[in-house]
Amino acid sequence: MQRNDNPLIVQSDRTMLLDVHAPRATECRDALIPFAELVSSPEHLHTYRLTPLSLWNAAGAGFTGAQAIRTLQEFSRYDVPQAVSAWIEETAGRFGKLRLVPAPPKDNDGVKDEYLYLVSTSGLVFREISANPAAQKLLVPCAYSAPVGSESNLTDAEKQFCFLLHLTDRGTVKQALLKLGWPVKDDVPLTDGAHLDIVLRKTTLGGKPFSIRDYQQEAAETLVGNRGPGTGFGTIVLPCGAGKTIVGMAIMSLLQTETLIVTTNISAVHQWIDELLDKTELTREQIAEYTGEEKTIRPVTVATYQILTWRPDKNTPYPHFALFRNSSWGLVIYDEVHMLPAPVFRVAAELQAVRRVGLTATLVREDGCEGHVFSLVGPKRYDVPWKELEKEKWIASAECIEIRVNLAKDKEIEYAVAASRSKHKIASENSVKTELAGELVRRYPEDKILVIGQYLSQLAEIARQLKAPIITGKTPNSERDKIYDDFRSGRIRVLVVSKVANFAIDLPDASMAIQVSGTFGSRQEEAQRLGRILRPKERTSRFFTLITRNTVEEDFGSNRQKFLAEQGYSYRLVRYTGTESLAALDSPCALPEGGSQSCI
Repeated sequence: MQRNDNPLIVQSDRTMLLDVHAPRATECRDALIPFAELVSSPEHLHTYRLTPLSLWNAAGAGFTGAQAIRTLQEFSRYDVPQAVSAWIEETAGRFGKLRLVPAPPKDNDGVKDEYLYLVSTSGLVFREISANPAAQKLLVPCAYSAPVGSESNLTDAEKQFCFLLHLTDRGTVKQALLKLGWPVKDDVPLTDGAHLDIVLRKTTLGGKPFSIRDYQQEAAETLVGNRGPGTGFGTIVLPCGAGKTIVGMAIMSLLQTETLIVTTNISAVHQWIDELLDKTELTREQIAEYTGEEKTIRPVTVATYQILTWRPDKNTPYPHFALFRNSSWGLVIYDEVHMLPAPVFRVAAELQAVRRVGLTATLVREDGCEGHVFSLVGPKRYDVPWKELEKEKWIASAECIEIRVNLAKDKEIEYAVAASRSKHKIASENSVKTELAGELVRRYPEDKILVIGQYLSQLAEIARQLKAPIITGKTPNSERDKIYDDFRSGRIRVLVVSKVANFAIDLPDASMAIQVSGTFGSRQEEAQRLGRILRPKERTSRFFTLITRNTVEEDFGSNRQKFLAEQGYSYRLVRYTGTESLAALDSPCALPEGGSQSCI
């Protein structure tokens, strides 16, 4: 049956085409976000795909395969291919086929060793795992270890199809089985940490009224279990500027337990501490900083990923991992969880008995390790479309503009003969961008502006020409905090920053960003950089991306925009040939939501 007004075309290879001009296109895009991934987003048709991980993340949040099929049927222009419906049903149904449950401890020469059962109701699944060499190293069929007693709460089928594993292998097993295509539902109770009274204030220290927004409370309760079957672990996805820190504090107040918070840098550590003091009744004596500058442990400790992954050389253990193990944490918060480094994944594999939450604006990882976040921190438990929060004015509205510039004449030959990686650097550092950044700063005198880039020499030259302060990885933390504070207070209007400002930096009055270069085609970075200007404000924020025409930057720029296009942001394209060409910025194009339109 054909429904010409519907916006979605579902294809038998499990890709989907969304016609952005069709009625209900925006509604359809929002409906796809929980269980589908955006692949590309040119002007008229956006391509989505279904993957096992996208369906299992949805299942972890209670979104079933049947709901996914109904969504496709509702919005599809043509009949949904039967093979696609069958695949969704089969793949989503894999979540929950394997469960982890407690097993009685075993006495081993007077020492109580703790074990778990991995159980299934399917003999076929049991035999597939039994035959896998990687699984054989970690799992022992219960029939060959200790028969499951009648005291267990397992069904007869689960007693029959059962493995025994050591408690310390809990995370490693989940990770290994995900690679085999079998996500594990972890039903092992979590241990309680030391109690800590955590009360949210009604009024901040500055005297402003403070309350949790509805979606922040819902996110916290979804994880903890006050709304439906909370697991106590998982990932919460909210736009930059939507208050993920407050969601973390709400979870802390619900659990009332000692908490370890791990974040991206020292500035973010200080922001967490300031927020905790401002919005909870915790005292400074109850909160500690564990960084390269100060190493203290208190009931609430805020650490950086950098200090946890430091070691004297590559052949020695990580000395600061003891922070995870030697305290009675009842909650671990992984801030910007998409940045979780590989060594911390190993600790996350061990810390499976602790309640844990990952906070992020995007689960996109350019290294393809989204499965690690899923299996070790937890599946996505809560997500809200960015445009939905913009509509409610919880985050700022934003206009995204890509300005394409010509390559400087003196670099044309060098670019033509350069290797591919060098081509990206030459195009990114194009001196025409420095000229254009200055023009944009002068054009918008009422905005508080961030100039963001990847290459330090380029940023230093822009900062020199704009007479603006610059923050890079080499800037001392005390100086960095002072410059951020000067920007927040309005003492400076323009700030030049390297990629150190991509994450976890709260600059609420920033209303314009000029992106002069980036990390190749990182979608995650694009989302984070837009997030720097999304704190709620009356004016529309502007996000400029400067791209060198007819170079590899165009392809990388297109890839970077995919995630934001999925969230409904449109990119205007403007060609820069001199100051007069910027007049196009005063005549907005009629843009299809979620698309792009040339204003050349």
